[in-house]
Formats: sequence, C-alpha cells, structure tokens
Amino acid sequence: MDPDQVAKAFVEHYYTTFDANRTGLANLYQEGSMLTFEGQKIQGSQSIVAKLTSLPFAQCQHSITTVDCQPSGPAGGMLVFVSGNLQLAGEQHALKFSQMFHLMPTPSGSFYVLNDIFRLNYA
Repeated sequence: MDPDQVAKAFVEHYYTTFDANRTGLANLYQEGSMLTFEGQKIQGSQSIVAKLTSLPFAQCQHSITTVDCQPSGPAGGMLVFVSGNLQLAGEQHALKFSQMFHLMPTPSGSFYVLNDIFRLNYA
C-alpha cells in the first residue's frame, strides 16, 4: 500500500463528501476521534459531525493545492497535511485553509480519522 495513494484517495473522498453531504463524514470518525476547528476542540464522531453540519454556510467547494503525507508510528498510522482554497456559495473570494489528519488503520483494512486540525489561513 502506497501512503501517497492512500492519502490522495482519502483527501478526495473527504472533501467530495464534505462538499456534497457533511453528515456522510460520520463513518470516518470514531468516539475517540478529535477535531480542533479554529482552536475549538470537539471529540467523538457525533459531536464532530454536529459541528461540521452547523457551520454557517450551506454550500462550499474545496480546491486542494497540496497533499503531503508521512507514515506515523508502529500501528500503521498516517499523517496527511492538506492546503487549499475554500469557495463559499455567493462569495467572490476563496478562503485559504490548512488541515491535518492523523489516520489510523481499522481491523477491516481501511482508515479512520483519529485527529483532525483545521485552520483558515489569513493573509
């Protein structure tokens, strides 16, 4: 399994799902998962999805600029760092963002998000 291919596939799935149906992200997190969103810490799959679905915009489009990944630890985890642009419906200018995912393997051979850190990048 090539970590770069796994990271690319994960990132494509995550942002496609986020842009189309944020509630569909629930199966990517577990109860021990934590999201830090602009400094606010949220733990657990249900709480994370509640936060993401409560964001003050109905539609958005992510455009990914970079995806970097590294293997992480003996358990087969992976760090994935993403940068890109976020275009909100009705807004003229896109927002720049960075997001880091710590992916951990599941017994079934897939991955879940253990840690997720999101920040807007202000010029």
